Amino acid sequence: MIIVKSAEEVAIMRQCGRILADILDILRMETRVGISTERFNVVMAEESRKRGGRPSFKNYRGFPANLCVSVNDEIVHGIPGERMLREGDIVSLDAGIFYNGFHTDAAITVGVGSVSQQARDLISAAESSLTAGIHQAKCGAHVGDVSMAIQECAESRGFSVVREYTGHGVGRELHEEPAVPNFGLNKGPLLRKGMTLAIEPMVNAGAWYTKLAPNQWTVLTADGSLSAHFEHTIAIMDGEAEVLT
Repeated sequence: MIIVKSAEEVAIMRQCGRILADILDILRMETRVGISTERFNVVMAEESRKRGGRPSFKNYRGFPANLCVSVNDEIVHGIPGERMLREGDIVSLDAGIFYNGFHTDAAITVGVGSVSQQARDLISAAESSLTAGIHQAKCGAHVGDVSMAIQECAESRGFSVVREYTGHGVGRELHEEPAVPNFGLNKGPLLRKGMTLAIEPMVNAGAWYTKLAPNQWTVLTADGSLSAHFEHTIAIMDGEAEVLT
């Protein structure tokens, strides 16, 4: 069921979103050559606790970490651990916060040290695709308008969008209806004031096909190409969507 939030509920999610945005800024500053991906896991737990929230992902459907840390050809759901970041890596940090009864969800991709031109172009295309999708997320539009804007932006720059994994509604539950694909022509559900969505393009340097790692969590590009991931939680308002994260 698609859930429309009250003004009071959106206000709580706005607080939750600010907390998550602050933590992602800290995680971005932590990103450097020589740190382990486990460092992000520790910082996520510490900073969530300081702000009176908790990581949404920990134990969600059995996920073992506080956030997803996906490096290079890992698209989403990377599990932090002993892996050390190296010069030229790109790392996607996908996190959620549960605060005062509500979840928000957001992601960034960060270059480690000096990265290739392809990596810089890919990161820019993924972030621009998110912006393009958000611009179409207006009261009276359809989910498909968001999806098509994301796809057109990414493909116009020579990249591909992942199709097996999508954005989603978010609020009292981490994943709510509707699904928000990053491609396609279907109109999908009508967007109404008070809907809160996590829009999250996953953009590959190569083909859009994916494969699952042996750990049964981490999703990788099938051809080993780089992938970038950006995400915001937004609220559908009377005019432009409001970015909560």
